[in-house]
Amino acid sequence: MALTGVSLIAFLVVHVGINACIWAGDGGDMFNKASHFMGSTVVIRILEVGLFAGIILHIVQGLVLEVQNRSRRQTAYAVSLGNRGSKWYRRSMGLLGTLLLLFLVMHLSHFWVPSRFSTLETITIDGKEYPNQYADIIRVFHDPLVVVLYLLGCASLLYHLLHGFQSAFRTLGVGNNRYLALIKITGFWFSIIVSIGFAMMPISVYLEWIS
Repeated sequence: MALTGVSLIAFLVVHVGINACIWAGDGGDMFNKASHFMGSTVVIRILEVGLFAGIILHIVQGLVLEVQNRSRRQTAYAVSLGNRGSKWYRRSMGLLGTLLLLFLVMHLSHFWVPSRFSTLETITIDGKEYPNQYADIIRVFHDPLVVVLYLLGCASLLYHLLHGFQSAFRTLGVGNNRYLALIKITGFWFSIIVSIGFAMMPISVYLEWIS
């Protein structure tokens, strides 16, 4: 669970970096080039297979752990500690993971499926044709319902990462108090920056900060 989690954290860094290209102010040229590179390079496509395998394995492992945790105590505690015992999002990783799974299905249907099955219009950049994924983003995020659903997905990601980031490294054996403090603060800011980075994409399009 920790290993697949760390690999997905690494993927988020790449993904949010590619997304940041929409703010280049060049009408989407940089984003389209970067997206095309990620979708057409052989090595990246091989890694993509590993990514999907990691996502599926992470989901299955998460479901198994959730069932195991619930089965170990059939009777609830007499006194509920609430947030005094652990933060609500730590106790709700199964729910947050499920919400992220639903968000992932929607996200893939909006962007991955059209890009992989060539249903996108093309655009010529520097004399070469590219799938115009930037135009697809503009189209999708002009729907207010989609924007709200994406923001809910980003909120779920934020809370999932707040616990999952530091938990993954603890599971992998980082037990020194000095390193734990560093991992906790890194995980906190990583969760916020990445989640806000993803959330700003639909917000920027819907409010027409980019077009």
